[in-house]
Amino acid sequence: MSTPAPKSDFLSSLNEAQRAAVTHESQPLLIVAGAGTGKTTTLAHRVAWQVVSGVRPERILLLTFSRRAAAEMMRRVDSLLSALDESEFADAEQLSARQIRGGTFHSVATKFLRRHGQLIGLYPDFTILDRGDAEDLLNLARAGMELPKATGKRQRDRFPLKNTCMDIYSRCVNTQRKIDDVLKQWFPWCIPFRDKLAELFGQYAQLKEEQRVLDFDDLLLFWNALAQDKDGGPLLREQFDRILVDEYQDTNVLQAEILRGMAPDGVGLTAVGDDAQSIYSFRAATVRNILDFPDEFPNTKVIPLEQNYRSMQSILDLTNGVIAEAAERHHKNLWSDRGRGQEPTLVTCGDEDSQTDFLIEEVLNNREQGKLLREQAVLFRSSHHSMSLEAELGRRHIPFQKYGGLRFLETAHIKDLISFLRLAENPFDAVAGFRTLLLLPGIGQAKARSLLDHLRQSGGRFDSWKEFKPPASLKDLWPKFIQLMTRLIDRPGSSEAGLPAELHAVRLFYTPLLEAKYDNAKPRVNDLKQLELMAGRYRDRTEFLAEMTLDPPSSTQDLADNPSLDDDYLVLSTIHSAKGLEWDTVYVIHAADGNIPADQATGTDEEIEEERRLFYVALTRAKNQLYVCRPERYFFKNRRRSDFGSLSKTTRFLPSKIQKLCQIRSWGEVLGDSFTPGQTDLPIGDTTEIRNRINRLWS
Repeated sequence: MSTPAPKSDFLSSLNEAQRAAVTHESQPLLIVAGAGTGKTTTLAHRVAWQVVSGVRPERILLLTFSRRAAAEMMRRVDSLLSALDESEFADAEQLSARQIRGGTFHSVATKFLRRHGQLIGLYPDFTILDRGDAEDLLNLARAGMELPKATGKRQRDRFPLKNTCMDIYSRCVNTQRKIDDVLKQWFPWCIPFRDKLAELFGQYAQLKEEQRVLDFDDLLLFWNALAQDKDGGPLLREQFDRILVDEYQDTNVLQAEILRGMAPDGVGLTAVGDDAQSIYSFRAATVRNILDFPDEFPNTKVIPLEQNYRSMQSILDLTNGVIAEAAERHHKNLWSDRGRGQEPTLVTCGDEDSQTDFLIEEVLNNREQGKLLREQAVLFRSSHHSMSLEAELGRRHIPFQKYGGLRFLETAHIKDLISFLRLAENPFDAVAGFRTLLLLPGIGQAKARSLLDHLRQSGGRFDSWKEFKPPASLKDLWPKFIQLMTRLIDRPGSSEAGLPAELHAVRLFYTPLLEAKYDNAKPRVNDLKQLELMAGRYRDRTEFLAEMTLDPPSSTQDLADNPSLDDDYLVLSTIHSAKGLEWDTVYVIHAADGNIPADQATGTDEEIEEERRLFYVALTRAKNQLYVCRPERYFFKNRRRSDFGSLSKTTRFLPSKIQKLCQIRSWGEVLGDSFTPGQTDLPIGDTTEIRNRINRLWS
């Protein structure tokens, strides 16, 4: 058994900047944590230091961007506190992380709104719509309006599809900007439909009110309203002495407003993040929040963390050079005491096939030298950039795992199962009701709408459906369905056995419907069984539905009881999905203008700056080896050398002065070493001199 550590040893593992951040007093604090500088370690120590310094754990609020991040943070804090010598503290019972309040913005919002939402007129038994369900409800609102058909002959005559409408709505809410501004900046092709969109959003809001449901945006919107309320605001603020926010560069305007409502003067507020890793503007996140934090909260102390524990110095020299070109940033210069290591390598490949050949050759060579496949990652700007590589990996039987695909809760059979529970939780939830009823044979849209209207008029009593005479195909199943829903609404209990029993009952009823509706029924049923096993982790159905909606597992692998630890596979990932991760060796591919930065993200200076930060994130994932690859030629069809194509230009984020920090290589048939420092790019599309020579023949 290890000897308890004295309080004086609490900070012994931290460097000077980390200690300054951890022990800072209650004035506003911004920790600018560069990539690989021990951000999580620093934040965990700061949370624990508050407890050590006498702040009651239940008066600390920690906001993160994923449930896993919150759980990992609490585990670290608890480990730090449990290692201390309790005899040094007057109240040793408080040395625990269990009472610290925390979670994602949306999960914390849910808890506040269930407890205090009545102050702003909110029913506490609301259910939560995920993005897909919100789009479906928006579509229900569309159905009652006279709108131009999506199949109009001219694009300008087509009313936006439901996902675009939801994007516009969400952007308005999260940026807190009027629809005219949002349409002008992000959706100019939708400007002709401005008035109809405004009407649609009003109808959508009314449906949510009638059905007692909130979407993701509502959770933040209503939390902000509660924080601004004359009664709710003081009630929330008096609960906390310290508020700490992780990944602050990923917050949006609405989240920043919430924090101002929770801590108007910034006292007790700590924000941790890296402006150089702000890459989620497509989710309405804004880098301005972290850049402007010192202006929003006067007397803010800014502490940069610059000692990197991940990468070799040669890699950091390159990443420092890339981000130094940013137009605006919190200054920091990452350094490491791990040594220089191998210089980053810039590789010009003849074409995309050559790039694939190079990657596989290098990956297998590294594997022969003892480096596991899963210690190597191929990163790319867009998901389709890996298609050629995926095909060749499959042909050569090289295992790989790709990140950035369909989330587990977005799969149809999982959404079907969850809809039964959601309808039982809230019989006014029309989206869940429609999805559930349309699974039953003989029930169409009109009949489902009639049944849901009847259910609402009866006050949510499922036995009122006994009056319905089902079609012959549903005669035997309909009584069983009513019995199931009645059992679910009666709630056999909130014990750990209760929720798995509910899921088990739904699975038994739903499985024949699944087998009749979907292909590959067996693996889908296995998914449902895994979900049933996982249900035992939750206190009750309300918590389960909230957590599964707000932070669902990304795949069925997250549900497995005994995942294989021995399987080896190459990692393929979009750069967005790679954020927060690290590998021994990283290959960044398609580093050509038009891909990095992406063509569609170069319309404004702000977009280009975010693309620069995205490239920076990719480079900083590497610990020991970094390769940046560019196909010199792109062929427009069939990828055959005889087909018409074009020459590419090296990404603008690697000008010649930064290329000098790298090794230079070429692979395949390369026309010229375009990575050579100082060499200008080939004059693509200019044949003036040749034309002039030909013209002399008849001039």
